[in-house]
Amino acid sequence: MALRRKLPPILRPNKSPAPPSAPPIPLPNLPPTSPTPLPSVTLTPTSHHTHFLHFLKTNLLTFNNNQITPASLLHFLKSKLHHHPQFTHYDYHIFAWAATVDSFRHDHSTFLFMVRSLASSYRFSELQSVLTFIAANPCPCSDDGIFSCPEMEGIFYFAVNAFSKARRMDDAFMGFEMMRKLVDGKPSAKVYNVLINGFVKCREFDKAMGLYDRMVKDRVRPDVFTFNILISGYCKNKKFDLALGLFKEMRERGCSPNVVSFNTLIRGFFGEKKFEEGVKMAYEMIEIGCEFSCVTCEILVDGFCREERISEACELLVDFSRRGVLPKGFDYFGLVEKLSGEGNAVRALEMVNELWKKGNLPSVIACTTLIEGLRRSRKGVEALGLIEKMLKEGIVPDRVTFNCLLQDLCDLGRTLDADRVRLLASSKGLDPDGMTYHILVSGYSKEGRRKEGEKLVQEMLDEGFIPDLATYNRYMHWLSNSRKSVRQAR
Repeated sequence: MALRRKLPPILRPNKSPAPPSAPPIPLPNLPPTSPTPLPSVTLTPTSHHTHFLHFLKTNLLTFNNNQITPASLLHFLKSKLHHHPQFTHYDYHIFAWAATVDSFRHDHSTFLFMVRSLASSYRFSELQSVLTFIAANPCPCSDDGIFSCPEMEGIFYFAVNAFSKARRMDDAFMGFEMMRKLVDGKPSAKVYNVLINGFVKCREFDKAMGLYDRMVKDRVRPDVFTFNILISGYCKNKKFDLALGLFKEMRERGCSPNVVSFNTLIRGFFGEKKFEEGVKMAYEMIEIGCEFSCVTCEILVDGFCREERISEACELLVDFSRRGVLPKGFDYFGLVEKLSGEGNAVRALEMVNELWKKGNLPSVIACTTLIEGLRRSRKGVEALGLIEKMLKEGIVPDRVTFNCLLQDLCDLGRTLDADRVRLLASSKGLDPDGMTYHILVSGYSKEGRRKEGEKLVQEMLDEGFIPDLATYNRYMHWLSNSRKSVRQAR
């Protein structure tokens, strides 16, 4: 019989079922084949057991002259076991078995790997056991008894974060308390923040504030993330007065708010219909030098648009642009769409041109929406100017919008302008299609410009847009009759 050691209670294999794709199967006894015995139990061997034991002997015990070290175990777990589709869920059992080997002792490298593996696969019962084992069996780094292992906080932080995300706050708090006893000094604000964030998401605000008070009492300085978590939680749960109180306390403690702090409160003000206060906070950001984000502008613009206060949104963006604080990547498509949809395409064009002067270029979709709005308002000349400006800046519209605008220009008797824009678009990568040529040839025929039309027909022929002789003859017939029609009209 193989030499068998009784596992400590904290590391006994958990009896909960493993994932259905690979159920845990007990391991058979084997006669000892190496100085370090393999994990075993007393059940009937199967081919799966035999395969697994062979895998262990081949990949674990032959490494480093049959002696298991933290480095060899870590290499086996990371490079061998976790790449095997049938055996990867045995990592916890191998970890537990290694702890029973007299010559072996886990260190922070194996602790960290095991904690990460269990947390990322949601095996929280085993994760609890491993944390308790770590607390009872410190890393060899702390053998002198003076200083603790510097990696302990990072290991427990990963576990506390996993518990918090899973809303297992009792387990998270347990891990936090274990960590406090193991680390030198006080835990960092980062660990407190994870736990506070977990309580806020579970709507346990009393516990979150209690932990914050404890943090202050322990002389761990709250950072901007601490305050942002609490402020956001209060704003989302309609406790805006408490959020404002924390914002005030934040500044009193010398912690400078960042863009997230301001965005959270601006959104809160707008949610409470306090638009003036929200705008004042935006200008306060400018005064203290806190850089705007695209999210800041979206909160302000969307808030005004929802209340049909479009003019105020436009004025605000223009003022931000003049002050040089409007983010270059901000897409004001929503405001353009709102104005164009209400028949105010000319006002939208004025705003776009004003922002464009300061380098705040519109997106392709914003320009396309504006062109459509100008077309509906029968502002073809303004649309022509916009599309020329777009193309010069390398903003290329889609072909459908482009062809529709060319048709409008031809209907206005401005086929020469339409053809000029076609050539400009071609130089920017927007190649004409058959419809583009058809619109222009039709426009030239209506205006009696036979020479220009015939040149286009020849170009269509060269580009393969005329499929047969009948189509060619039809175009030439249009152009030959166009001059007569124009003369008769005169």
